[in-house]
Amino acid sequence: MTRSGVALLALVLTLGSASPVHGYLKFGVRVGANLIDVRWNRPVQYFVTDRPGPGVTALELRDAIARAFATWQGVTTARLQSQFQGLTTVPPGLQDGRTTFGFLDRPDLERVLGATSFLLDAASGEVIEADVFFNTRFDWSTAANGESGRVDLESVALHEIGHLLGLGHSALGETEMVNGGRRVIGSGAVMFPIALSPGVVSDRRLQPDDVAGISDLYPVDGFDRDSGSVNGRVMKNGTGVFGAHVVAFNLETGAMVGGFVLNSGGAFVIAGLVPGTYIVRAEPLDDADPASFFNNPVDVDFRVTYGERVVAAPRGGSTEAVEIQVRPK
Repeated sequence: MTRSGVALLALVLTLGSASPVHGYLKFGVRVGANLIDVRWNRPVQYFVTDRPGPGVTALELRDAIARAFATWQGVTTARLQSQFQGLTTVPPGLQDGRTTFGFLDRPDLERVLGATSFLLDAASGEVIEADVFFNTRFDWSTAANGESGRVDLESVALHEIGHLLGLGHSALGETEMVNGGRRVIGSGAVMFPIALSPGVVSDRRLQPDDVAGISDLYPVDGFDRDSGSVNGRVMKNGTGVFGAHVVAFNLETGAMVGGFVLNSGGAFVIAGLVPGTYIVRAEPLDDADPASFFNNPVDVDFRVTYGERVVAAPRGGSTEAVEIQVRPK
């Protein structure tokens, strides 16, 4: 197997970072003329380093990672498997063909709690390994109810395992500027890129956006038949709004699932929805620098706009096309 293809993706979870709020995206790799999803075609076999971190033993690290994997595997609409292979003296980040979790001292990343990197096969796009590190610049905790002033390890592990499985960031969250960084005031997904405050453990639970994303990547048989989708266009002055963040809000459950306009025609699709009625809104990515995660220019000069009507996402099908006409700010 050729091992010349390396994708080192900057998949980091930050603590009050001034870095961008990324939107939910799946990771892809180009193989020949095709762009394929980064996903595992076999159970994730992983190791945990035996080095403790500030406030956490190696065994507590192992158990927190196991609980985080179990949370993802508990999604009934996704098919996932993981297998713990044992403790190791080898730190994460080495290109050794083994998936490893562990603590690293990274003073150069003073706001980064954790990060995930991939080694991919250049010919097939298959994942060879994916390493995750947790930064010892922070104090950590695995206490059931959290500890004041300490970052919850299980929450960060859940986020990073989402990356390891192929999920990008979600833009379902709100932040405010505090002392040059950002503080989360509301989060609608575990995959939101900025962590909750130290001591908070609510990000140990997946939210609908996370569930929709992982189910799209690893669907159980019949998932497409049993779920619905919303589709449409976001337009401004006759032109598609590339990079617009689009959110589907379920009127019965209050669940929110987000997506993006990823083409110049303004088209979007939000799939993996629980069948039901939805309100759809389009909003600009003006809470950060969009250029840090989109290669093409992103239009943020428009107002938050709702679709003109409630739409029904039927089981096994999609809504009528939702046309959202936005106006400049």
